[in-house]
Parts: sequence; structure tokens; C-alpha cells
Amino acid sequence: MKPTAKRPRNPATSQPRNLTFDPDAPATQPGIFGLPHTPDDARVVVIPVPFEATTSYGGGTSRGPRAVFEASKQVDLFDHDTGRPYEAGIAMLDMPRKVAAWNHKAKKIAAKVIEKGGPVDRATRKAAADVNAIGEKLNEWVYTQTCAQLDRGKLAVILGGDHSVPFGAIRAVAERNPGLGILHLDAHADLRDAFEGFTWSHASIFHNVMTRIDAVGKLVQVGVRDAGVRENEMIAASNGRIVTFFDSDVAQRLDDGEPFARIADEIVAQLPRDVYLSWDIDGLDPTLCPGTGTPVPGGLTWNQAISLLRAIVRAKKRIAGLDLCEVSPGATEWDANVGARLLYKMIGFALMT
Repeated sequence: MKPTAKRPRNPATSQPRNLTFDPDAPATQPGIFGLPHTPDDARVVVIPVPFEATTSYGGGTSRGPRAVFEASKQVDLFDHDTGRPYEAGIAMLDMPRKVAAWNHKAKKIAAKVIEKGGPVDRATRKAAADVNAIGEKLNEWVYTQTCAQLDRGKLAVILGGDHSVPFGAIRAVAERNPGLGILHLDAHADLRDAFEGFTWSHASIFHNVMTRIDAVGKLVQVGVRDAGVRENEMIAASNGRIVTFFDSDVAQRLDDGEPFARIADEIVAQLPRDVYLSWDIDGLDPTLCPGTGTPVPGGLTWNQAISLLRAIVRAKKRIAGLDLCEVSPGATEWDANVGARLLYKMIGFALMT
């Protein structure tokens, strides 16, 4: 006989949310992960941001939030590492039509700049400025949406979209947690200044964060295997405010027989107590995300990524916010499947902190 499932409860009222919900049944409920929760009664609120205006190689990340939502219905709700995250309540806001419209407009304008290799004449400078203006509107929208959820006591989760989209969320979380540390998983350093003329480029997210958000105390990067000359110079000149665990260095230590768990503890030890997870899926081995826009050989295995989350809990850090970006639906559902499962793990570990 199937054991009776524990009834999900609203932490605010201690009343059952849905008396008939069975976590082991096929996903028939309308919410993300097949859950019955609404943003009002959920502890965790996912904010989809379908925006990818400045991607100049592979595209498709604007379709990531919807693809992850659909794939999430296949994720088993009991998680061996984190237990029953669904009992806290997880809900996703509706796909924002305003953001989709901004994305459509900005991509069309940005294409003219990308084709020329940057703002090289009056027309492309005007186009880049127009894209930057839309990026500023997006940042303010994400900031406002995140603040609204934080003010209600929710764990706000950004689901991109390209990696430019969480700037407003990081700003909102950092304002409430001065000295915030960011654990950044990525194949790229993302420290470029206005890449291709776009201030709010996906390749510039952490240049912008570290130069514009004073409340961020530390950036710790993992999985990085692509970084430019000036990005390396910015890391070196940061006086320890930016610490990068380059993928090749980690690989060498593993080759020498060092356990990854020990490396994960060292990575997490660099962070202050309050942590924001900003994870670009291309920080993983590209066999896990072949459709992502800029895949790079190398990267973390699935289990190494989960080991990092375990290390955060082990070190008694608190995950104050998180985002998952650059999931791009490929020829199969694989990318979205991995993305949905990674998102559930990230949420589960965040709820443990």
C-alpha cells in the first residue's frame, strides 16, 4: 500500500494547502513541478525572465523559462538530498508579456550592432543605445518584481533568459543583505565592460554587479574556462573581492587525487554568511547542456555541482536568493530536463539554509 503523503502546509497559517495533493502522482496540477501552489501561499516564487537581447552566438535562452516549466512536470518531488522541498510551496509567476515584447524589439535592434562587430558608426551607436535603454527597463522590472517577493518574505528565484537578467535581483537581495557574497557558476567570467557595445550584455553581468552594487561584498567564481585579458586583470586588481577557481586548476587538483568535496569546502569558505547563487547552466559539462548558447569543453559534473550546494549547507551559510540562466531548448528536451532538475536542487538546498 502506498504510504499517505504528508500534507503540504502554509508556513504562515499552518493550514493544509491542498488536502488531495499526492506528490507521487502524475503531474496534473497547473504549477511548476506539477504543484498546486500559488505565489500567495508559496514560500518560493520563481520569476521567469524570457530575455536574451545581446546573445551573439547560439540563441534560444528566451525560451528557457517556458521549457524548464514544462520539463519540471517530470521531476520527482521527493529529493534524496533535500527531502521534500515542495512542502514549503513553490510557484512560478506567469510569463511576462511585457518582457517578451522587450526581448523581441531589442533582439531585432541588437542584430544590427552584432553584425557589424559593435557600435562602429552613427547607426550602430544609436542601436546600441536603444538596446541599453531596454536593458535598463528590464533591470528595473526585475528589481521591482524581486523586491515585491522579498517584502512578502518569499525566496525569490530568477529563471532566465540570458545571464544579463539577474542584475536587478542581485541588487534587491544585496540591499537587504549588505556584504552579500555571490557564488557564480559559469564557463565564462562575465566581467567584460559593455561587450559589443551593450552595457547590459550577458557577458558583462558581473562587471556591472561589481562596479555598480556596492552592497555586494564578494564574488566567487567556479567552472570558469573562458576569460579575456581585461577580465583577468579585473580579477587580479580586485584585492580579493573577486576570487576565481578556474576550471583547469580544479581539474589539476582532481588529477592529483584531491577530493572534490575538499575543494568545494575551500570555495564556499571564501563566501560570507549570506550567499546568492547565480548559476549559468554552461558552467556544467556541456554534455548536460548541449543547447546552451556558448558551450565550452570542461566544466563541473552534475554531482560536483550538487557537492557545492552540500558544502554551503555544511558551512552553515544562508542562501538569500538565486538564479538559473542560459537554459536553451535544443533539439531534444535534455537541456530543459537538466535545468528543471538543477532548479529543484538549488531551491531544495536554499530551503535547508
